[in-house]
Amino acid sequence: MNHNTPLSPRPLSHLTCAQRRVLSAGQLRDHGVSTAQATAQCRPGGPWQQLLPGVFVLHSGPPTSEERLHGVLLYARRPPAAASRRIPAQTGAYDGAMITGLAALALHRFASAPPLLSIDRIDVLIESSRRLRSTRCARLIRAQALPPAQQIADVPVAPVPRALADAVAGLSDATVVRRLLTEAVRGGHCEPASVVAALNEARLLSRPHVVNAVDALLAEGRAIAEGRLHTMVRTYGLPDPLWNVDLRLPGGPYLGGVDAYWPDQAVAVELDTRAPRQDEDAMWSEYATKREHLERLGITVLHITPKKLREGLEQQAAVVRTALAASKDRDPAAYVVVLPR
Repeated sequence: MNHNTPLSPRPLSHLTCAQRRVLSAGQLRDHGVSTAQATAQCRPGGPWQQLLPGVFVLHSGPPTSEERLHGVLLYARRPPAAASRRIPAQTGAYDGAMITGLAALALHRFASAPPLLSIDRIDVLIESSRRLRSTRCARLIRAQALPPAQQIADVPVAPVPRALADAVAGLSDATVVRRLLTEAVRGGHCEPASVVAALNEARLLSRPHVVNAVDALLAEGRAIAEGRLHTMVRTYGLPDPLWNVDLRLPGGPYLGGVDAYWPDQAVAVELDTRAPRQDEDAMWSEYATKREHLERLGITVLHITPKKLREGLEQQAAVVRTALAASKDRDPAAYVVVLPR
């Protein structure tokens, strides 16, 4: 037998080129090749090689990045027999496994992630209940529940927030961590809040270099959101508001700051850039208290998230326009002092 010999009459057209070069012991048996025969092909000087336990590369040269990705997924996937007995968390050839960490970020085209070829061990996300160990080029990361995978070039990949958390967990270089988190937001991959939520869930916010990177991330995210808010007003012909102002009652208490305020219509916009950390409930309580106080004074407060600005700028402009128009039908708001923030 050589590596050019057909394995069996069963066609391989349903597999990608890389998948045809990387097969599990079970797949080889389906094609008429026993485990003993496959192992024999991997002897020194043989045409094949064993990449991982039960996973074979059907050529003798160094495996490509794509072959290594498919190899670790074959190793980590839920056994087909087990998958058939339950509703799968993820359908497809690699049920129950997805690439995460730095390799996933490279697949998401992060410029600050290392090239796939330079990553010695590929992180693969599996359910915590699985009995499987990290070995060779496969490092297993466990989760109570798998997030929905994204398909990139026929490879199931963890969404960016989860991939970032798994990558950051293994990094101690503050500069690298900051670059990855900043690129996630600046590159439009996700919103800061989703990144912080993933880092919080992974219990990484106790690490000083991660906290410093998160502070920079939130500042970056707020700056981008503020820029989109300015773009929304300009692009959709809304009246110019007063930007970034504090409100207070004449001679009375401070009412809070808002990102945009139309004094003639008593309409305020506040960017909801809360990061879901341990104090989320307290932060939301503060937001809610301020909003209730302003609305008792007759001021309409619109909370807009950065995600809504990114995905539906025109729709958010319509929301603001409707609130401005509706002010004609409301009782006059209380007089408030407006100060630059």
